[in-house]
Amino acid sequence: MVIGVGRITFKLSFCHSLKEKRKVVKAIIHRTQKAFNVSMAEVDSNDLHQRAEIGFSLVGNDRRRINSKIDKLFEFAENLQLAEIIDTDMEIINI
Repeated sequence: MVIGVGRITFKLSFCHSLKEKRKVVKAIIHRTQKAFNVSMAEVDSNDLHQRAEIGFSLVGNDRRRINSKIDKLFEFAENLQLAEIIDTDMEIINI
């Protein structure tokens, strides 16, 4: 079993309230989950309205396929153009 986990940090310079941030984060999570069948949630920076950190995980049986999906997920999130990506991090674990 192969588990891929990652984190994407977004800069939301146009958001001036937590309500605006929540709307953008929900849109990013919904669209990405629909496209990749991935588990996602906001994992940090909950009280900051101009920064969001979203964590995700994937499970499979092929390390190359998980790595490819994570790379495509990062590209997809950037192409959404809902927020600026300032950092990405990923780890692939074999069990």
